[in-house]
Formats: sequence, C-alpha cells, structure tokens
Amino acid sequence: MKIGLIGAMEVEVQFIRGKLANPVETVISGIHFFEGELYGKQVVVTQCGVGKVNAALCTELLINSFGVTHVINTGVAGGLDSRLSVMDIVVSTDAVHHDMDAVAFGYAPCQVPGIDTVAFPADEMLIKAVESAYQKGKEEGRLKHKVIRGRVASGDVFVNSADKKKKIIELCGAACCEMEGAAVAQVCYLNKVPFAIIRCVSDLAEHTDEVYKEEEAAAESSYITDKVIEVL
Repeated sequence: MKIGLIGAMEVEVQFIRGKLANPVETVISGIHFFEGELYGKQVVVTQCGVGKVNAALCTELLINSFGVTHVINTGVAGGLDSRLSVMDIVVSTDAVHHDMDAVAFGYAPCQVPGIDTVAFPADEMLIKAVESAYQKGKEEGRLKHKVIRGRVASGDVFVNSADKKKKIIELCGAACCEMEGAAVAQVCYLNKVPFAIIRCVSDLAEHTDEVYKEEEAAAESSYITDKVIEVL
C-alpha cells in the first residue's frame, strides 16, 4: 500500500507532512510532493491548490509519477445535510460535479460527458478506516463531534448563500460541497485507484457572516487523516 494524501491548502497538509519519516521532496509542474513513511506505510503528501483542475492534475501525478495505490483527499467543506453542524465530519460515499451541466446533450445532471457514471464511488475499506479512525480519536478525547457518510459535491465556486445551497441539495442530494473532491474522485475512478474524501464542516454554506472555522476544520480533518493511516 502506498497512500497519496491531497489537501488544497497548506493548513490541510502541514500536520501530516511534518510527521513523515525521511521525507524526500519532488517538484513536478510547480507542485511539491513529499514522500516518506508514516506508521510504517509509504505516504506521499501534497498541496494541490484550490479548484478542480489543480486537484485533478495533482491526483494524476500521484498515481502515474509516484505509483500510489490509494488516495485520500482531506480538507474542509460547507455543510448541506441538515444533520451537520460546524466541525462535524463527512466521509464520502461518492462524489459528483455539481457545476457540470451537459443536460442539453442528453446527459444526466452532474454527469461528465463520455463517462458512464454520474457519481464516482468511494472505497468501502477506506470509508470504514475513516470511521474507525474517528472512533479512536473520540476514545482518546480529541474528537467531540460526529461523523456521517454522504455524497461530496464539488464545483469551482464558493457556496455562500441559501439559494446556492438549496440548488445543490436539490440537484444532487449531497451532504457537503467544496471545490476539489469530485476531480480527485474522477481521476481515481478512471485509473481504478481506491479513494476516500474526508471533509470537516467549516461552515453551513449559507451566508458570509456565519461562523467560518476554516483553520480549525482543516486541522480536524488532517488529524483524522493521520489516524486513518495509523489504523489501515
């Protein structure tokens, strides 16, 4: 097993990157990849930057240049599911592009033309590892919120209004929305590489003056990802 870890922002990867044993840095296409060991496993950590193009590029490089066998995408998201509060965790059942619209050509909402599925399914083994890691964190007293399984909806847009939120919920029934996960999922799907997306809810995707805990949520997601590698 060789695990690729992707976060969009520095705060989402710095904790795990700092724990790597004997890290080796490689730069490809301006992206910094750090390869080392964590809990006896080979791990490659990278910050892809914000947006789906960055995430897709990074995922393809992890698979084809570093030979990772599993991919975990860690970070923050806006909560859509009514069960969620700020700082809760969503582990992906699957992922969709909420901003893909080729309906006029006969495709389903959110379906990428030429691909035989609307939603890209996450790996059950990795999903269970996230749930086990979360339980371990709770037992150690570090985690106090909840984790749910759900669909991750991605788009190159920051969702910060009730209208945008409602449209995404009605369109694809997602638990949370963000800007990278579906691109990671699509590349993994095409390469037949198992993946999971871990998202800590930083806000409820409704308006700009609500509670927005980006750094705290990123740290929480990173902590759980570290635990996932430990329990795998």
